[in-house]
Amino acid sequence: MKITIIGTGYVGLVTGVSLALNNNKVVCIGRQTKKIDEINEGRSPFFEPGLDELLTKAVNNKSLCGSDQLIENVKNSDIVLIAVGTPTVNNKIDLSQIEEVAKEIGKGIKLARKYIVIAVKSTVIPGTTEKIVLPLLEKYSGKKLGKDFGLSMNPEFLREGNAVEDSMDPDRIVIGQADKKSGAHLAKMYESFTCPLLFVPIKTAEMTKYASNALFATLISYSNEIARICETTKDVDVVDVWRGVHLDHRLTPSQSKIVIKNNRVFPGFVSYLFSGCGYGGSCFPKDTKALDAYALELGLEPGIISRVISINRTQPLRVVALVTSGLKKVKGSRIAILGLTFKENTDDMREAPSLPIINELIKQGANVVCHDPVISVRKSSAVTDLGAILVDSAQEALKGSDAVIVLTGWAEYKKLTPSFFKKHMKNPLLIDGRRIYGKDMLESGIDYRGIGYNKK
Repeated sequence: MKITIIGTGYVGLVTGVSLALNNNKVVCIGRQTKKIDEINEGRSPFFEPGLDELLTKAVNNKSLCGSDQLIENVKNSDIVLIAVGTPTVNNKIDLSQIEEVAKEIGKGIKLARKYIVIAVKSTVIPGTTEKIVLPLLEKYSGKKLGKDFGLSMNPEFLREGNAVEDSMDPDRIVIGQADKKSGAHLAKMYESFTCPLLFVPIKTAEMTKYASNALFATLISYSNEIARICETTKDVDVVDVWRGVHLDHRLTPSQSKIVIKNNRVFPGFVSYLFSGCGYGGSCFPKDTKALDAYALELGLEPGIISRVISINRTQPLRVVALVTSGLKKVKGSRIAILGLTFKENTDDMREAPSLPIINELIKQGANVVCHDPVISVRKSSAVTDLGAILVDSAQEALKGSDAVIVLTGWAEYKKLTPSFFKKHMKNPLLIDGRRIYGKDMLESGIDYRGIGYNKK
């Protein structure tokens, strides 16, 4: 495919080289003559291990070149990638370069006589591609999305120092698509790659990039917050602390405990990166609170740990908010709760998110009926003392209910079908507090609402 990449910096050039060496013809557009000349001589304008060698190969086999002719190259392209900078200015993202190139690309689309997909590869906040890039493309081209050109967001996940490896052998390729035609056209660019391709809405692709970077930034800051506590505690070396932490098989699985799905190793750590109604049990709640209090005694401000506790304390109320937004009124309604324990495969109710949720719903006048596979009447005092009713089956809990909230990911709940909910409920409102169901529930006529998903 003929690909034009706007930007000769870190993302643009590394991406260009990898695509050029995978059966594509690539032109990298830049403004500085010196940079363009260096690229055309097979020399990278910046240092990245292994890049010069691959760049030379791509230039010599004429699959990549540098140019300053943006409009001319855009009009002859199959795909145009935007890979310009999006710096932070006054604590806000600066999209001036994005806006500028979108205008120029629009002028190129105007002259084109074929379908072109424009894909944003720069890191941009959700909504940028559709609310800023798209209007400019349509304005300056005089053409419309769909028939004349496609739109996509294709985030990069390159690590500086390992960018060549990440680009030539990526973990995944995320394609945010305005429509299926755009996504399918862009995917042709990656035909020779063997990693998973994930097709998602454009704003989801934009958010995925930020979520990925913020996760690793949080881990670094968290490790440094622990270091501060160690520094203030005599004879505690943070290096020794992390050695003990790292040997947890959820982080560094031994051969006997490796879980493989679709040829991918899934360490247990991944299971903690699913959003839900909060953590509970005998460890996390008390231990985070104790560590927070200890740090305060030392005169430190444990911002990350304190915020972790705060988010977990208020997360159950997000579930209640989903219920109240879906019902005309909570008072007098019958609400079913499926799952009481803080997680599946345990009967532990300590600090379970179900308790504050039940408590709040009853305060608002709801009639709450609960079921859990392992919580019998004998063990249900924590629930019944709040005023809720415990029944023996999910079917009985759902019978005549106005809403159902799933709070534990028990296997038997995962098997429940849309027809099951529709059969036993009035007008099914399903609140998924563990995200064990897919959005396809909506297609079945169920009012589906889940943590982390806004259907509006």
